[in-house]
Amino acid sequence: MNTMLNGRVLDLVREDLRGFAGYKSARSETLRGDIWLNANESAWANPADAQASCRRYPDPQPQALRERLAQLYGCTVDQLLIGRGSDEAIDLLVRALCVPGRDAVVVTPPVFGMYAVCARLQDARIAELPLVDSETGFVADLQAIGEAAIAGRAKLVFLCSPSNPAGSVIALADIALLAKRLEGRALVVVDEAYGEFSDNVSATTLLASHANIAVLRTLSKAHALAAARIGSLVADAELIDVLRRCQAPYPVPTPCAELALAGLSDAALEQTRQRVELIRSERSRLQAALAALPEVLRVYPSQGNYLLARFRDAEAAFRSLLTAGVVVRDQRAAPQLDNALRITIGSPEQNDRVIAALRALEMAA
Repeated sequence: MNTMLNGRVLDLVREDLRGFAGYKSARSETLRGDIWLNANESAWANPADAQASCRRYPDPQPQALRERLAQLYGCTVDQLLIGRGSDEAIDLLVRALCVPGRDAVVVTPPVFGMYAVCARLQDARIAELPLVDSETGFVADLQAIGEAAIAGRAKLVFLCSPSNPAGSVIALADIALLAKRLEGRALVVVDEAYGEFSDNVSATTLLASHANIAVLRTLSKAHALAAARIGSLVADAELIDVLRRCQAPYPVPTPCAELALAGLSDAALEQTRQRVELIRSERSRLQAALAALPEVLRVYPSQGNYLLARFRDAEAAFRSLLTAGVVVRDQRAAPQLDNALRITIGSPEQNDRVIAALRALEMAA
């Protein structure tokens, strides 16, 4: 069964890329020696490079980091690809699977914009299935998504869970049903950039029975390493191998890999866990405080590290927060969100400033 599933996943890859060898860099060779003269590198370190770690090209997929990330995400090493944030993995998937002008990508607005950006750059058709604004929050209509994917000959279906900016999640059972329905037709990509803040179990647990599921993870959010640009794609090993051959030669700078590995030590992971719990607690507190303000029309339940809120006067709320030195994400240009702002959950002190700024708006009204 697994062999059949793997074959179907590879069938989703563009025909011209299935046997693509890609660029073979100097560091992809398994040669050994103590004098490296194969990559035209400098024999001396830059004066600013105190550790002398940057004069050599990096390992394209740093093994120690790859092993640590695989352990963190509950997958095997050959199921994981490290890239420059989740953005690179999204771009690789669209370029490797979608034939320009022919294949489609399904997205669920309002949602993270890079799925549609990468599709446009590849000249892949974009099928939009908007989230449904319900009493329980924004929800994905997976029945309609499946129908649109089949009718539109989509190669990729992007599901963001927790959704950015809506904060809603999709049950694993529903993801599994969609993947089963689209088996042999499309890859279901679950973006779990905010997964650490969620009650949901990761969709990586579905990979063993659904080879057409792929999962995006990142160290940018809960692990506080946004500037290091370390993202991961967890997927079928054969698909990962194809994507690796389509990837740029040196995607992971050595200083970033070293920082990420240090940031995934047992001690660092324990501190991250504690901070995630604090964010979850503060999320509940801020949600209650915002919901009590007359100027706030609605605060959506969220399983991310942010809250989406609708305001009577979103412009006034945005300006009041700016006056207090607080910058939030203006969502008014996004579909269905003409009066909404997205507020990241900060430290308790930062959240207090948000509440105070919005209370000041109420007093001025």
